[in-house]
Amino acid sequence: MGVVVALDEDKRRRAAGIAPLVALVAGDMEKVNRLILSRTGSEVALIPEVANHLISSGGKRLRPMLTLAAARMCGYPGEGHVALAAGVEFMHTATLLHDDVVDDSSMRRGKLAARMLWGNSASVLVGDFLLGQAFKIMVDVGSLDALAVLSDAAAVIAEGEVRQLAAANDMATTEDEYLYVVHAKTASLFAAASEVGPILAGRGRDERAAFRSYGSNLGLVFQLIDDVLDYAGDSSDLGKRVGDDFREGKITLPLVLAYRRGSDGERAFWQRAIETRDIRDGDLEQAVALMKRHNALDDTVRRARHFGEVARDALAPFPDSPHKAALLAVVDFCIERAY
Repeated sequence: MGVVVALDEDKRRRAAGIAPLVALVAGDMEKVNRLILSRTGSEVALIPEVANHLISSGGKRLRPMLTLAAARMCGYPGEGHVALAAGVEFMHTATLLHDDVVDDSSMRRGKLAARMLWGNSASVLVGDFLLGQAFKIMVDVGSLDALAVLSDAAAVIAEGEVRQLAAANDMATTEDEYLYVVHAKTASLFAAASEVGPILAGRGRDERAAFRSYGSNLGLVFQLIDDVLDYAGDSSDLGKRVGDDFREGKITLPLVLAYRRGSDGERAFWQRAIETRDIRDGDLEQAVALMKRHNALDDTVRRARHFGEVARDALAPFPDSPHKAALLAVVDFCIERAY
């Protein structure tokens, strides 16, 4: 197995993996997008400027699509899933605005990050506004169970952010500690976005747990592949420069594996580059070479494949349907981004 930069044909093949989901929820997504635009309005002109800069910049809208598909797969006939999907996207957008400030990121989705145009304070405060809007939308739906799941996710995400900040640039971080952060920062929102669908449909605890497991493991797949792509991807696909995780001193799984498998001299390199932030010309290339030498990138993809199988198994008890097939195809889509 090898991680390679995708060619145009590979990009078309990957896009086809998510196409069934996009087609199935297209009508509902139009309603979600209209609701998102209506809820970013404010008399404070800076709020819609900053919010729409990121919201209109693209993105797959994968998390809200999970909410829509899960609700329909469970037979939900109403419109509440549209509102919850919009709330999920607001939560995600808020975390991106906050992340870019914490990480000092300059690019997001191929454009200048909002913090580069309006400053850190505006980015944080507009992120807070979007979180507030998300919870207003959730309250309007009137499902206390859905509100509990999504509010718990918001708290867990913030906890994960703080945990990551505390471990920043720490090469002693273990794989278990890293996965804890990924569970909190990424997988928790995937899980919540998936679980609120069966909640709205009035499904029982077992079915809720199944969708929660699907979403959580899909979130792990998504983040682990992102970790790989930061070292072996294409800037046009990532929407940011390849190697930003390295430049920011971010601890990700390929780095953890390469460090722990390396020689004393190799570990000294990682400590200089990541812990002391002394990055020199050629260091990124050396980092990638060490990851390849110790199979850190390929083994991260293998970890992602494992979590992908867990996600698929979570939906196995449900009867076959177009929505189930589309959700299973999303697992392949997320993994195949690495090729």
